[in-house]
Amino acid sequence: MANPARAARTLGDALIGETVSIAGYADTMPARRLISLGLVPGASITVVRRAPLGDPTEYAVRGSRIAIRRSEAATILIVDP
Repeated sequence: MANPARAARTLGDALIGETVSIAGYADTMPARRLISLGLVPGASITVVRRAPLGDPTEYAVRGSRIAIRRSEAATILIVDP
């Protein structure tokens, strides 16, 4: 896991079109589902778009498009690449 002290923001804070790197997780044990989707520390992720009501948000990661709820995105710490 990358140094979480370096991360000042979460994935939910990233703006549409912004590309960031995953620094780690706010929880000590991240959900297996997030890891299986490719959301591992060091992965580059781009915010594609948000649903009309703001939840979920679509992200591009490792050649795939995934949708994550705001509550899950709040547990993923990010840094600028």
